[in-house]
Amino acid sequence: MEYPDFRLDGQVALVTGASKGIGRDLAKALAAAGAAVALAARDLSSLERLAVEIEAEGGNALAVELDVRNVSQIGIVFEQVRGHFGSLDVLVNNAGLGANHPAEEITEPDWDEMMAVNLRGLFFCCQAAGRIMLAQGRGRIVNMSSQAGVVGIRDHAAYSASKGGVNLLTKVLALEWSSRGVTVNAVAPTFIHTPGTAERLGQPEYLRGVLDRLPIGRVGTTTDVAAAVIYLASPAGAMVSGHVLLVDGGWTAQ
Repeated sequence: MEYPDFRLDGQVALVTGASKGIGRDLAKALAAAGAAVALAARDLSSLERLAVEIEAEGGNALAVELDVRNVSQIGIVFEQVRGHFGSLDVLVNNAGLGANHPAEEITEPDWDEMMAVNLRGLFFCCQAAGRIMLAQGRGRIVNMSSQAGVVGIRDHAAYSASKGGVNLLTKVLALEWSSRGVTVNAVAPTFIHTPGTAERLGQPEYLRGVLDRLPIGRVGTTTDVAAAVIYLASPAGAMVSGHVLLVDGGWTAQ
């Protein structure tokens, strides 16, 4: 038998929303697994600092400014990455927004902004990467979803709608592209410790409510998420396509 290969040596990965939080740590993990990494987000200065950090650890990184709400910019940036590295093998669609609003308080701008980033921007990033990958005859796309796209969570109407859309979009793209060498999957985490969630998770009552729903007894880490992303991006995940991989500590098992 052949043993599973989780390495990404010689691969080029592009991570959107890479300037902070989960995206930042995903980029570092992909680089540690051997990939050359394109770092994309609106905050170019943060990306440039991250690129220096990755290269100091022996990796290869390129910082590129990208606002996924700007559809005309997406194709240009993806072609820039392909031209710089010579290929684009992995896309991790991590750029996203989160919000907590009772449904009756969501405004039209709230809704439109959530969909523009979490679903519309994600789709057009998939499309830009797909065009490159289909021409190559190979590629891996990993979309960042959420447990909130699988089960309902109070005060997450717009967010859950966007992530539910990501899950079905992932399945459709897998149907269209898998036979041509491009797998498309999603990773759906539970609550993850990041600088952005630290304030909420630092509130004992809020944390208790979260932990009461997590059979595993703890919130997730960015390492937990990175493990799933690297599996789906690596040769070990070659037979997986159209799947939403829950990294939720058992939240949705209830």
